[in-house]
Amino acid sequence: MISRIDYRFACSVVALAAAGVLTECQAHSQDGFGASIRSSMTFHASFDGSVDADFAKGDRRLRTAPGSDKRTNAIEGLPKEGNVQLAPELGKYGGAIRFQKSIQPIVFYQGAKNLPSLRPDWECTVSFWLRTDPLKDLREGFCDPIQITSKQWDDAAVFVEFEKRGERVPFRLGVYADKNVWNPTGRAFETIPAAERPLASVDRSPFFSGEWTHVLFTLKGFNTGKANGESKLYLNGKLAAELSPREQTFTWREDQSAIMIGLSYMGLMDDLAIFDRALTSEEVAYLHALPKGVRGLP
Repeated sequence: MISRIDYRFACSVVALAAAGVLTECQAHSQDGFGASIRSSMTFHASFDGSVDADFAKGDRRLRTAPGSDKRTNAIEGLPKEGNVQLAPELGKYGGAIRFQKSIQPIVFYQGAKNLPSLRPDWECTVSFWLRTDPLKDLREGFCDPIQITSKQWDDAAVFVEFEKRGERVPFRLGVYADKNVWNPTGRAFETIPAAERPLASVDRSPFFSGEWTHVLFTLKGFNTGKANGESKLYLNGKLAAELSPREQTFTWREDQSAIMIGLSYMGLMDDLAIFDRALTSEEVAYLHALPKGVRGLP
C-alpha cells in the first residue's frame, strides 16, 4: 500500500515531468506508485496505429459480430460497413477508435484472461477516455460505451450508459449481479423502483463540453455471498457516483465473456485499460493525471 506521502511525491513527479522540469526517464525511475498500478494491468488498448490491444493477458484482437448475442459468428478486425474506424490523430493520446453510426454490428475483445478471473472476493478496474457531445451526437434512448458480460445486460454484467431523453442525458454505471441474485422473483424491469435498480447515476455529467472525459469504475467485494460488493464510478479522477453495498455474485463462462465497446454509441474512445484489482481513489487521481495516459506508466 502506498502512503499519502508517497502519493503526494508521485503526483509531484508527474507534474514536474509534465512541466519539463524532470525528464520522463527521471520521473519513471522514481515512480513506484505507478509501477504498482502497471503490475495490476491485464489489458490495454491505446488505439495508436491499431485497434488490437497493445498489451493483453488474453487475446489481443478486436472482433466484429452481427450483434451482442451473435459473438460466436465474429470475424477479426473492424466492421466492413465502416461505422467503426481507427482515428489516428484524434485521440486523447495519439490515436482513438471512432464510432460514427449508431448501428449494428458490434465490436469487442474476448474477456478470457483479459478480465480478472472470477474468484471469491473478486475485484476489477476499467479505465478509458470518451469524447462525445450527448445532445448533438447520441440518438434517443440508451447507448453503452462499454459493456462486459458473458450473458446479457441484466445478468452478471457491468456497463456504463447514456440515456438520452430530449435535453436530459444522465450517465450511469450499471452493475447487475446474476439475475437470480438481484432479481430473484423475475420482476419486470419497469416495475422495479429506481432505488432498487443496480444503477449509479450522474445527472450533470461533464460530457456536454464535447471535451475528453476520463471514465473509470471499480468493483470490489464481489462473490463473497455477503452484502459487501462495492461499485464506484469516477469521472475525471473524482468519485462521481457509487452503488450502496450489496451482494454482487457474478458467474459466467470465461471463454464466452466479452468486452464490448461502442454499443449504439457515437463519438471517440481512447486508452482502454483493465486492472485485476480495485484501484484506490488516490491511484485513480494519479492515473487520470498522467501526461501520456496508461502508456506513461513505468
